[in-house]
Amino acid sequence: MTTSLPRQAAPPDPAHRPAEDPRHKARRRALTLLIIVLLIGVPAGYLVISANQSRNSGKDKEARYSATGLTPGWPSKVQRRLYQVNVPRPADRIASYETNNWKTSRLYVQFRTNPAGLDTFLQSMGTRRDELKKDDIAVGSRDREVSGWAFGGSGSWYGLTHTQKNPAPTQDVVVNLADPAFPTVYVVSRTVP
Repeated sequence: MTTSLPRQAAPPDPAHRPAEDPRHKARRRALTLLIIVLLIGVPAGYLVISANQSRNSGKDKEARYSATGLTPGWPSKVQRRLYQVNVPRPADRIASYETNNWKTSRLYVQFRTNPAGLDTFLQSMGTRRDELKKDDIAVGSRDREVSGWAFGGSGSWYGLTHTQKNPAPTQDVVVNLADPAFPTVYVVSRTVP
């Protein structure tokens, strides 16, 4: 018994292929170039943009953490939660500064708001407006020196100290009610790690 092998197909008829016309050749090359650009250029561009954003982010953080006094802008959400300083909305002229050492961490915040915003802020701390004492500058001299705040001159100054059990922060609050429609609030919240 002999086994027969399957026959191999004959090579395709060497039919004469027409020469590629120049327009088709140019179109094929353009399509190849486009594919190369998309496969290489787009990821490379993304990497350049991402690197620039990362570098700029580092510069922003470096500027923020090398600051030696109040800097304009909202404190971060983490800072507001950790130090229990809930800046109300609406608020403007917002500035903050954080200091940390092995003994105590402090967040200095100032902002201007309206009467409802002041009440909201005080309620978020667990206090009320009637607990503010006239001419009570609750922020100590060390904290005034660090923050650059001066509570003299014209102003209708009210203050309070909201003390809480560790690890919850203690807040010293001073409010300038010289313009009752737009009170300015100064807060030092300190916590012991």
